[in-house]
Amino acid sequence: MLEIQDLLQMYDSGAVFTAFDTETTGLNPEEEKILEIGAVSFDRLGIRARYNVLINPQRKILPEITRVNGIDDAMVSGKPVFAENAGHFLDFIKGSVLIAHNAPFDLGFVNTELSRINMPPLQNETADTLKLSRDMLPDLGKYNLQFLAKYFEINVVNAHRAEDDARVCMEVFLKLLDKIRPPKPEPTEPPPEQAQPNQQ
Repeated sequence: MLEIQDLLQMYDSGAVFTAFDTETTGLNPEEEKILEIGAVSFDRLGIRARYNVLINPQRKILPEITRVNGIDDAMVSGKPVFAENAGHFLDFIKGSVLIAHNAPFDLGFVNTELSRINMPPLQNETADTLKLSRDMLPDLGKYNLQFLAKYFEINVVNAHRAEDDARVCMEVFLKLLDKIRPPKPEPTEPPPEQAQPNQQ
């Protein structure tokens, strides 16, 4: 995982980043499936593109999962399976630095889904806003994405849906960069012009 100083240098140099999030049928990638992937591509000039797709997990979604993310069987019925979406997602993130909150979780699910269709794991450089926020804000106590959004005064539109969580993750990442960015020097006031004697 990349550290914050490296990320700041990459960001200021014009690197492209992709904040992404997954919604899943459970917590164990070996047993569960991805329901939704949301992503936001951005660089120092702003947002470049957005990506969001619902995925048919080919299994029933448990009620407790629907209570968390609002995704039910009817919403994914008839949607493409992961294998049909994989190429589009890989094209979207190609050449970018991946940003996720609790990145090992999301990477674990994506890489497990890729292995099921005999594709290699992601090779992108990666940063984890959960780890970065714990390192940079050791006294905060709580580090879930919604708490960090409140701490940084980031507007949350649709919590626990992949695209909005990805957008919030991006904004948390940018706030963390701002915290280590050297302050801009204050503009110096020019010396006041001395009054010129009246030449008459």
